[in-house]
Amino acid sequence: MKKTILYKIFGSYCLILLAVSFFILFYSFEEIKSSYIKTITTNLVNIGQTLTPELTLLMSQHRSNQQLESFISMLAKQINVRLTVIDPQGVVLADSETSSVLMENHSNRPEIAEAKLKGIGTFFRTSTTVKQNMLYVALPLNAGSPSLGYLRLSLFVQDIDRIIMKLTSNLVKGGIVIVVISLIVALIISKRFLKPIKELSAATYRVASGDFSTRIFFKNKDEYEELATNFNYMTEQLQMLFSELSLQKEELNSIISSIQEGLIVLDKKGNIVLANNSFKRFVNNLYVEGKHYSEVLRQAVFNNLIRKVKEQKKSLIEELDLGDKSFICSITYPSHREDMIAVFHDITGMRNIEKMKKDFIINVSHELRTPLTSIKGYIETLEESIDNGNLLYVEIIKKNTDRLIAIVQDLLTLSSLEAKETTLVMERVDIKQKIENLLPIFEPKLKEKDLSLTVSLEDMLLINADPFKLEQVFINLVDNAIKYTESGGIMITLRKQMEQAVVEIQDTGLGIPAEHLARIFERFYVVDKSRSRKVGGTGLGLSIVKHIVLSHNGNLEVRSTQGQGTTFSIYFPIF
Repeated sequence: MKKTILYKIFGSYCLILLAVSFFILFYSFEEIKSSYIKTITTNLVNIGQTLTPELTLLMSQHRSNQQLESFISMLAKQINVRLTVIDPQGVVLADSETSSVLMENHSNRPEIAEAKLKGIGTFFRTSTTVKQNMLYVALPLNAGSPSLGYLRLSLFVQDIDRIIMKLTSNLVKGGIVIVVISLIVALIISKRFLKPIKELSAATYRVASGDFSTRIFFKNKDEYEELATNFNYMTEQLQMLFSELSLQKEELNSIISSIQEGLIVLDKKGNIVLANNSFKRFVNNLYVEGKHYSEVLRQAVFNNLIRKVKEQKKSLIEELDLGDKSFICSITYPSHREDMIAVFHDITGMRNIEKMKKDFIINVSHELRTPLTSIKGYIETLEESIDNGNLLYVEIIKKNTDRLIAIVQDLLTLSSLEAKETTLVMERVDIKQKIENLLPIFEPKLKEKDLSLTVSLEDMLLINADPFKLEQVFINLVDNAIKYTESGGIMITLRKQMEQAVVEIQDTGLGIPAEHLARIFERFYVVDKSRSRKVGGTGLGLSIVKHIVLSHNGNLEVRSTQGQGTTFSIYFPIF
């Protein structure tokens, strides 16, 4: 059961009021009883002092006990008090309630003993004569000295209790009336006290429901007014901030909706919490929010990319196909949240253009290969019959024809590798032996440029590779190193690192500027075009090398310092 503040405050007030009332009534009862007894005692003393002269006179006249008893019985009826006359030796001379003959000696009664000492004696005790609790007051009867005796006045305690109970009853009734009135007043005050709180509670509920225009006003100039002012200021700030957030959200939604790239936000469980219109158009589904991404994208590449991002907790990029379209998918992993943001950039047009370019290059290469071969055949025929004066021109034609034939052949090789049309003939290859078999090819060029060749090869490093493609890799890299090195030498090393065979080809040539390193594996990309033409470079060799290495599940790295040389490192998994 819910306990309201009113219940708590009013209940607490009731408990306090009842406790205080009980304490006051109990204390008042004792005080009233004590005060009343003192008053009665005083009244008895006053009555006794009033009667003492008359009784003293009677006793000094030596009236008989019967006359004395008749006199005090008459007085007792008038004042409703029991009267007893006792001589100095404690003998009862007369009693208004009982025959004095039947009463025992009272010299040892506490009230008599106290009257002897103090002049007035009072005591509460049970009467041995009437067998009831009584209040006794004793006064000496003096007509001179010695005393003539004692006058004792007494009242039944039950009469006193009856009067006190009546007073107490009236007090309790008055207390109940006061308590009831106090509770009614407390209830009214509590409700008035809690009314602003209820209004504030209702206002906060409306604010929580989205009504930021809610305001409260209190008439009282107290803390409630200050609370209302602070509440109104808070709602104004909330309304302003909410308006700004709503505007920002609308702008953000507008921006996200207008983005041409597909965009989705995934929570930590992989559910789509946000998707823009472009993504919905890509997957041909307008209702993707709230679904798991696997229900919308049944794509193995995307699943693997999600798994890698979760494991590595960093952003990754991968190319994937959705239907007849190609996309670059970038998944970002925010560091402060567990959500993931995936962006799909449509590269179908770029891929179509690339395919058209590749098809064009392949077609042109095929068309050029036959006439170039014919031209080379005619040039070789001319070399045998031409005079020495024109031989130089024939040699120039032959050199450029060879260069064109090399470019055409490299284009066809690269196109075949990129299209994955080349079938690799895999077998166990001893890298050391393969490199050593290729070294004689480079001796004439090394000797021509006066370059040294240093070789450091570890034994028994076997890999699973296509021997012919492997030769292309080593020939291209070593040939490049010789072409771009004018002094110093070439170093070829082979070593084992973890479970990989690492081949490094290092030169002391010109080096490659840092800004070009990221693009040297692109087709037709050359750092120094004039030098490339001079040495006969096609700009395709490194691109071919990269594709061959990747097709062998290897990796290729390059380090270079301009003016000091370049190092290519090739990593192959050991067989």
